[in-house]
Amino acid sequence: MPSDTPSPAAATPTPAPAPTGYRALLRNREFAGLYASLTLSVAASTLSGFALGTLVDRQTGSPFLTAVSMYGATFATVLGALTLMSVADGERPRRTLLTLQGLSLAGVAAQAVPGLPLAARFGLLVLLGFFQSLGTGTRMGLLVEAVPASAYALARSLMNITTGAVSVLGFALGALLLGRLGPYRVFAVAAALTGLALVVAAVTVRERSIRLTRRPGLRQTWTTNAELFAHPGRRALLLNLWVPNGLVVGCEALFIPYAPQHAGTLLAVGSAGMLLGDLAVGRLLTAERRRRYAFALRLLLALPFLLFAFHPPLPLVAAAVFAASAGFAATLPLQEQLLALTPDAVRGQVQGVESAGRMTWQGIGAALAGATAQYAGPATAITVLAAASAALTLASRRAVARAATAGEPADRTVRQVSAGG
Repeated sequence: MPSDTPSPAAATPTPAPAPTGYRALLRNREFAGLYASLTLSVAASTLSGFALGTLVDRQTGSPFLTAVSMYGATFATVLGALTLMSVADGERPRRTLLTLQGLSLAGVAAQAVPGLPLAARFGLLVLLGFFQSLGTGTRMGLLVEAVPASAYALARSLMNITTGAVSVLGFALGALLLGRLGPYRVFAVAAALTGLALVVAAVTVRERSIRLTRRPGLRQTWTTNAELFAHPGRRALLLNLWVPNGLVVGCEALFIPYAPQHAGTLLAVGSAGMLLGDLAVGRLLTAERRRRYAFALRLLLALPFLLFAFHPPLPLVAAAVFAASAGFAATLPLQEQLLALTPDAVRGQVQGVESAGRMTWQGIGAALAGATAQYAGPATAITVLAAASAALTLASRRAVARAATAGEPADRTVRQVSAGG
C-alpha cells in the first residue's frame, strides 16, 4: 500500500464549482479529452468486435466461438485486475494511459492481417483485454481528478450515454461496412480510430503530480484488492455490478446465431435502449432517486429477455431488447455507492477492478450462452441466462440495500491504506 501521503496543501486543491450540465462539463478540457478518447476507443472496439464475430461465424458456424470472439477480450480483463491494476494509481498516469493505448493500436491493427489463424486472433483478444482493463482503471483514476466529486455521476452518465450512442452507430456502420469492405478493412478502420484516440489523449490529458508515491506491481495490486474485498458493502456492490449484467450480455452475444440477418438491428436497438436509460437516470434523477430505482432497473435488465422463450416476431423482440437495455442504467447508482466506499488513494485501481470484473463477467456470460446454445438453441439459452440474472438480483437485494453502511468507514480504510496496512 502507499507508504507516505502528500502534504495537505498538495492533496487538497481548491475545489472548482461543480458543472451543472453536460455542456458545462465538456468545457473542462481534460475531461473533454478523456471523453473523446473513450468515444473513439469504443467505436473502434464495436467495429472490430462485430467484424471478428462475423468472420468467426462465417469460418466456423459455431455459436460458442462466435459469442466468445465478440466478447472474448473481456476474459483477459481479470488478469489486469489481479496483476498490474495498481499502475492505475501510479505517479505517471498520463504516460501509462498513452502506452496502453499504443499497445491496443498494435493489437487492433494486427487483426487486419488477412489469413491470420483463428488461434492467433483469439490470442490477440487476450492481449487487448489485458491492455483494456489497465487503461480503463487509469482513465477512471484520471477522471476522478479531472472533475469535482459532485460531478462524478454526471461525467460517468455522459460517458455511458456516449458509449450507447457510439455502439448504435458502430453496429449500424459495421453492418454496412462489412457488406462493402469486408472484415479485414473494417479492422483497419478500427485501428485508425484507436490511433486517433491515442492522439486526442496525448494532446489533452495532463500528467498528475498530487498522487501518493507508490510502487505499482503485483504485491501492491493484491494488497489493495484484499482491502477492497474485505469490505462487505463493496463485495455486494461488485457482485451486482458484475454478474447480472454479464449474464444479460451473454444473451446479446447470441443475437447473431438467433437472427443472423437482423443481429445488427438488435444490437443497435439494445445500444439505443442503454443510451436512453443512462440519459434518464444520470441526467434527470437525483442521487437518492437513482439509488431508489436501482433494484427495479436491475430487474428490467433481465425480465424482457424471457420473451425469447416464445419465439416472438421481430418487432416484439426488438422492443424487448430496447426495454431491457435501459436497465443497464442501474450500473450508475451502484458505481456511485462503490466510489463513496473507496479511499481516495486507490480510486483508480478500484474502478479498474470494477470495470475489469464487469467485462470479465460479460465474457463469462457470452461463453455460458454460447455453450448452452450449442445444445439447447439460442432462444432457450437466452431465456435461461435472463432468468438466472433476475434470480440473482432478487436474492441479493437486501445485501445491496445494506451496502452503504456495511463494514468499516471509508475514512478509516484510507488511514490503513496510507499506512500500508
